[in-house]
Amino acid sequence: MTALAPKRDEPDLSYLLDHTSHVLRTRMAAALGEIGLTARMHCVLVHALEQERTQIQLAEIGDMDKTTMVVTVDALEKAGLAERRPSSTDRRARIIAVTPEGAKVAARSQAIVDGVHRETLESLSKSGRDNLLRALTSLTEGHLAAAVEAPAARRARQ
Repeated sequence: MTALAPKRDEPDLSYLLDHTSHVLRTRMAAALGEIGLTARMHCVLVHALEQERTQIQLAEIGDMDKTTMVVTVDALEKAGLAERRPSSTDRRARIIAVTPEGAKVAARSQAIVDGVHRETLESLSKSGRDNLLRALTSLTEGHLAAAVEAPAARRARQ
């Protein structure tokens, strides 16, 4: 640190959260890649299985822009895991329907995601896990529940 660098009074929370999030995402990508999925593909499959959802709704859940969502659904269709269908409630809307094979893959991918999360949490003591989860839940439900509008901020995955 040079003499001109400002004195830091608080821990660099942004770095700690960004770094751990980045490393967790890379581990998740590697693990899901073993079964030919991306995290986005997993997200679409799992959330499309929960209830009838349009491509736009799934894009919002997965924090994907329109182009990324189209590419993701195209890949799922090409793999035979999902398909675009008319909505049962709105004939103008199209939903993403998961095929029976897609449902099997979603179950496998959810087990992988759960395993990556479990492995990460198991690297902490029991009290450390409980404290981390309690603190992060408190932040996401409280002080950091909603983003503020800022020109350079990227919206977090919902």
